[in-house]
Amino acid sequence: MAARKRTKSTPKKSAEAKSPARWTFLTNHSHVLIRLSENPKTTLREVAQDVGITERAVLRIVQELEDQGFVERERVGRQNEYRVLADQPLRHPIEAHCCIGDILDLIESKRPE
Repeated sequence: MAARKRTKSTPKKSAEAKSPARWTFLTNHSHVLIRLSENPKTTLREVAQDVGITERAVLRIVQELEDQGFVERERVGRQNEYRVLADQPLRHPIEAHCCIGDILDLIESKRPE
């Protein structure tokens, strides 16, 4: 019996591999913080649309940020107003020398007018 010649197969590219990358450097938590900082009177529905996640996910993120002391929520009439506590340090040891305000300043200073 003749030996079969082995060829190196190339993996097929999936549709995902052909499309642009879907990940970003900043997390959804960062995106929510940025939006709340820019507009403290915004609704969570508007934040969800801007960030590209569900309103429920935004609510969970805001609750986590509140629990960890990064955001304060105040009820004003029928709406909430949010205050980002910009002096809070970032959580990971690699970035703990920076605070929330550093990220917000960086994003705001680079925003096109």
